[in-house]
Amino acid sequence: MLDTVAVATEDPTREQPWADLGLKPDEYAEIREILGRRPTSSELAMYSVMWSEHCSYKSSKVHLKQFSEIPQETPVGKMLAGIGENAGVLDIGQGYAVTFKVESHNHPSYVEPYQGAATGVGGIVRDILAMGARPVAVMDPLRFGPLDADDTHRVLPGIVAGVGGYGNMLGLPNIGGEAVFDASYVGNPLVNALCVGVLRHEDLHLAKASGAGNQVILYGARTGGDGIGGVSVLASETFDADGPAKRPSVQVGDPFMEKLLIECTLEIFAAGLVAGIQDLGGAGLSCATSELASAGDGGMHVELDRVPLRDSTLAPEEILMSESQERMMAVVEPDDVAGFLAICAKWDVEAVVIGEVTDTGRLQIDWHGERVVDVPPRSVAHDGPTYHRPLERPDWQDDLQADAAEALARPTTGAELRSTLLTLVASPNLCDKSWITDQYDRYVRGNTVLAQPSDSGMIRVDPDTNLGVAISTDCNGRFAKLDPYAGAQLALVESYRNVATGGARPLAISDCLNFGSPEDPAVMWQFAEACRGLKDACLELGIPVTGGNVSLYNQTAETAILPTPVVAVLGVVDDVTLRTPSAWSAGGERVFLLGDTREELSGSEWAHVVHDHLGGLPPAVDLEAEQALARLLHAGVGLLSSAHDLSDGGLAQALAEASLRHGVGVRVEVPDDAFVALFSESTARVLVTVADGDAERLVQLAGEHGVPIASIGVTGGDVLGVDGQFEIPLDELRAAWTATLPAALG
Repeated sequence: MLDTVAVATEDPTREQPWADLGLKPDEYAEIREILGRRPTSSELAMYSVMWSEHCSYKSSKVHLKQFSEIPQETPVGKMLAGIGENAGVLDIGQGYAVTFKVESHNHPSYVEPYQGAATGVGGIVRDILAMGARPVAVMDPLRFGPLDADDTHRVLPGIVAGVGGYGNMLGLPNIGGEAVFDASYVGNPLVNALCVGVLRHEDLHLAKASGAGNQVILYGARTGGDGIGGVSVLASETFDADGPAKRPSVQVGDPFMEKLLIECTLEIFAAGLVAGIQDLGGAGLSCATSELASAGDGGMHVELDRVPLRDSTLAPEEILMSESQERMMAVVEPDDVAGFLAICAKWDVEAVVIGEVTDTGRLQIDWHGERVVDVPPRSVAHDGPTYHRPLERPDWQDDLQADAAEALARPTTGAELRSTLLTLVASPNLCDKSWITDQYDRYVRGNTVLAQPSDSGMIRVDPDTNLGVAISTDCNGRFAKLDPYAGAQLALVESYRNVATGGARPLAISDCLNFGSPEDPAVMWQFAEACRGLKDACLELGIPVTGGNVSLYNQTAETAILPTPVVAVLGVVDDVTLRTPSAWSAGGERVFLLGDTREELSGSEWAHVVHDHLGGLPPAVDLEAEQALARLLHAGVGLLSSAHDLSDGGLAQALAEASLRHGVGVRVEVPDDAFVALFSESTARVLVTVADGDAERLVQLAGEHGVPIASIGVTGGDVLGVDGQFEIPLDELRAAWTATLPAALG
């Protein structure tokens, strides 16, 4: 219903549905104070989506501020853009920069798995595009309930199809990610999506609207009724046992339009026709107009009735809240408008001038000649509520940590160890994930160097010099439940280590912090501890946080997910032709274990799978040891014939995966406590191989870097053998490892 600024001023007492839109009483009162009157219905719609948890970070930003304490420099150079932009941008040398970011689309993917996941990919791709970069690869960290749960069978096939379908049709390789199963994710799967893009330094673009008289152009798909409120509301509400009171429709993606939008935008960038740009994601036009104006000169005037619509019945409030996909907004100098529109026409992308930058300091939006919005844009985009939520270490934390897995019954004979290994490799979290990854195109565009199931994904950036980047995403939610401070650091160091195994130098991180309800003091304590852990680790490792995403309210009724701070690490590779593979491919090579193994079984896959147990303290974090190991792995490029990190499942899982990759077996000797040697999940460890003649050089190199090293075996044959304990033919091992997902999912 049309509700103009004049009417709102003259009729201050009219009842408004602020509570139905998710606003709290004090928030509605604050809006009235900012405006000096009640808001119009269009203004109310804008504030409601922009002040939602998903868009405003009102419960999390007090904790995220500490990331600004980390120096914004990398081992290569300064960051070109960081927190606050659509995505962080890093100098990687030779005039190149990369931009990467990971975000969530969790709740929409529960409501409508295919479209929720697909539009999650589309949204993160546009964030990367908006920085001036060509998107070159995506990744997908996923979390589901138990593999045998009905809810998992409902959401998993659609989510995987959505990730693959959208990315494949865009022509973007999917080079990595995770698929983790745990009971806490029943009814609340996590769909995190990462994209990485490449640009030259001079191609960087920022989201700001400056220069009075510059034109505001909306281009891409038409605005429809799909996704009204969308993720901005879905991601800011707890799903109770009967479902939320309102579930706004999930956005509907069109990857073919997105592909046109990408190519059109890149040509516009190349022609130098853009003064500022923003993608339309969460909160749609409400976000794009207010953020561009707020980050620029502070003023913008928009004629909302010029917005191309798929549904002519949409009210102005709905147009402002719609999260229809494949849309961008650009700020263009008047003399460049014709050229901009011509390029759009060439790519068959609809484009309309809907407004202009002003010097009023106000965001003013008209609808058929009536003013429906007149607000200070910063109050919408950046100065929303800030909550100092109560946080408290839960009273059950001490009991949880006291219940250590080291007290559980463990295998003692060779036959029992053999059975345990086969059980673990067939478990949902450790089994072969090719049922999922085979639905993704990993090699389109021809620049993929490493992809699943390698430790990290790797992309060639420059075909002449072979400069490249490696990326990994990781998180063990069980570790974070046991100790959220250490758990966040463990996610970081695992990703850091995975990037290093390929020979890359870790540069920076992006994070996607998935937690339960911020209204629960225990959840807020977990969140605060995780942020503190990441900040302290980044300071010691000397790598910045470039940006990321917070996803709260991930719980059903009173049951929160495991705290899941997913961390993506990006590293630079001087020459991708010299990368180190994750598995050996020849017999007769010497096998070494780098790093120290301790009796660290709490939170492990063994405790989870065999005993359904969660308790104790997670493995210790040793950041100095991780740095030394990463330096050794970088120095060992060309010497090492393979390098595989040790994490979930410990040495046993690494041996299994490295043997099965190319069908080359291994025989190893382990210490007297074979169970701990095989299944401990101590950190800062990597399994490596070298040619027999290079063993002495590797031992010397490890000594130079202060990395513990032990010679444990030799590759070859068609079995995985542990001397004095057991042998498993690779055919039997492969059958156990590959059968799980097809048997469960068809």
